Amino acid sequence: MPRFSANLSMLFTELPFLDRFDSAARAGFEAVEFLFPYDHPAEEVAKAIKDSGVRLVLHNLPAGQWAAGERGIACHPDRVQEFCEGLNQALDYARVLGTPQINCLAGILPAGVDPTLARATLVSNLRHASAILGRKSVRLLMEPINTYDIPGFFVNRTAQALQIMDEVASDNLFLQYDIYHAQRMEGELSATLQKHLARIAHVQIADTPGRHEPGTGEIHYANIFQWLDKIGYSGWVGCEYKPRNAGPGGTEAGLDWLQTLTVNPQAYAA
Repeated sequence: MPRFSANLSMLFTELPFLDRFDSAARAGFEAVEFLFPYDHPAEEVAKAIKDSGVRLVLHNLPAGQWAAGERGIACHPDRVQEFCEGLNQALDYARVLGTPQINCLAGILPAGVDPTLARATLVSNLRHASAILGRKSVRLLMEPINTYDIPGFFVNRTAQALQIMDEVASDNLFLQYDIYHAQRMEGELSATLQKHLARIAHVQIADTPGRHEPGTGEIHYANIFQWLDKIGYSGWVGCEYKPRNAGPGGTEAGLDWLQTLTVNPQAYAA
């Protein structure tokens, strides 16, 4: 059975961020991940991790003005200095938190910017970040994101991400394969996972439509989880979905999929 990590930016959100770690542990998760820890001192986040007994799987690089709609700045030619400052901040947090891998969001293509220039900027930033993080034994990841949820997101398909990774030419840059985003853009989930297994360092899940729990939509997650075992995927599977029940206790109420789709998948297939 795959190993699951709770994405604390999406789950247990009725609680303050630092209280979500203990809730994840009590719900049975051995690991957690999240988008951004930067609103809290690293020492406070580290204490929440230690006190709850969970492991941290990953977090993201700073991604610009998130509340204003920005979704990364790695492809923005006029913000390279800001990207480098964010990289240093992420590495400072990684030292305290013990983060093993950090995800880089390419961002939305800025209006009026030549895509060729944006790609060159992204490649340069990824090359720099992968080298810096590699010296500290921290993996760098990049993630294609669907353009239905985030119109204009610069890296939105697996093949495009792999081509960029080839151009970066770093042995410390890996793919974060989000099954929800991949299903919306291209499908071919099982074949893609198998073909590019060696380059995939992290998998994330949510069902579609709705981006809710596995088993609530069209993706055959019982088959996906069995397939991950069959092809030998050994990384974590991040639960980056929105609980269908958005009220207090909604995360816990929706966790029956863990039993149905992993312990007794035949019930789902029926």
